[in-house]
Amino acid sequence: MDWLKEFKRYEEDFMKDLKGLLAIPSVRDDATACENAPFGKGCRQALDYMLELGRKEGFDVVDIDGYAGVISYGNHKESIGVLAHLDVVPVGEGWTKDPFDATVENGYIFARGVLDDKGPGMAAFYALKMIKDLNIPINKKIMLIYGCDEETGMECMDYYVKQGHEVPSMGFTPDAEFPVIYGEKGCLHINLQGTCNTVIQSMHAGSRPNVVIGKASLIVKEFQPAYQSLFDFYLQTNQLRGSVCECEEGVELMIEGTAAHAAMPYYGNNAALHLLNFVGNTYGDAFAKQTYALLYDWQGKPLGIEKNGAYMGFLTMNTGIIQIKDGHVDITIDIRYPNDVTSNEVVESMKHAFTACDYPLQLNVTSDTKPLFVDPNSTLVQTLSQVYQAYTNDTFTPNITIGGGTYAKKFPNFVAFGPEFPNRKEEPGIGGCHQKDEAIKVDDLMLSGAIYCAAIERLAK
Repeated sequence: MDWLKEFKRYEEDFMKDLKGLLAIPSVRDDATACENAPFGKGCRQALDYMLELGRKEGFDVVDIDGYAGVISYGNHKESIGVLAHLDVVPVGEGWTKDPFDATVENGYIFARGVLDDKGPGMAAFYALKMIKDLNIPINKKIMLIYGCDEETGMECMDYYVKQGHEVPSMGFTPDAEFPVIYGEKGCLHINLQGTCNTVIQSMHAGSRPNVVIGKASLIVKEFQPAYQSLFDFYLQTNQLRGSVCECEEGVELMIEGTAAHAAMPYYGNNAALHLLNFVGNTYGDAFAKQTYALLYDWQGKPLGIEKNGAYMGFLTMNTGIIQIKDGHVDITIDIRYPNDVTSNEVVESMKHAFTACDYPLQLNVTSDTKPLFVDPNSTLVQTLSQVYQAYTNDTFTPNITIGGGTYAKKFPNFVAFGPEFPNRKEEPGIGGCHQKDEAIKVDDLMLSGAIYCAAIERLAK
């Protein structure tokens, strides 16, 4: 079966259904959370949209109390699964397109979530639809599981497992890169809280631990005329943009850096840390200066946590949220660690570094997801790899491990598989996961869908 040829026959309907899903602002919103909508109105709406598509196609549909939903096909005892998520990260600043009104331009489709993860999630749905429409013989039940809280902790999948719902024997999540992601770093979230002496009156920077802070501001009471030239010089030397504005509480300093996924903080430029660096040195603010010195490095060298894993590469660190108000401080740090080191070793090293410099904030672990590692020679990995190679003729790119955390960590014998292709050089203005103007090439999305069709067919035999 030439699944790419078949998928293109569905392209018009696929794009229509995808645009409808992308129009839903499914950012977690605890303010609108309620029974059967634990992550808020937008996530509930997105889940309803997908489940209704499943009902219209005659699939079996189950609503897991608004945490997740299952669309399945077949009544076989053994099952294979595809895990996708319907929630998205906040829009952020700097979009040139409407993030919730999908735009197709120069061969790309732009919208928040089109790459992460609504586009691939819809491609998986159409793969299942095509298998059913074409009456492809299968010997395993196929389960599409859509969660609503991947971006803020994967509480949805924890609930799914805790409630005793069926876990497929193997499968993949279309939420990373090709070829096959057989390993993922552990994800450790650290919270620092306490009080300090600082000239910063208030600072509210970042919205998610897993996003490099692209824009940040803080308020100080005094700003001497000479500081303006220092600020301008700082911006120029660090290739940043920013502003100084008077406000009711004093003077607001703003810096624009570059947002990026916390798994790859080296692609970002943390605006909040730059603000702390400027204030620390310009005002002689010991707390701001000390915080920057401890947290500026994405490898965590000042904290003694740097590690280059044999399979998974470097440990990475991202300061994702900084809140300061009247001397009260709350900082959240996202750390991705390889399977060569334990989370306990990371935490103990950080505590030692904080104690050595008499840092005033207390460290607490708020979450710790252990690393994922599936045997690269397993049937699952080898099958997916063979399908990828057949549709791309890419026999050179090896299967890899990543720093990003996907749903694959939640189920045994699951891996991440696409939709991003290796060695793609994006044009200027094309945003990636968690970035402004998030986009994916339409042809790549169609090819991903074809690969998912072939993979599901192979796994379900």
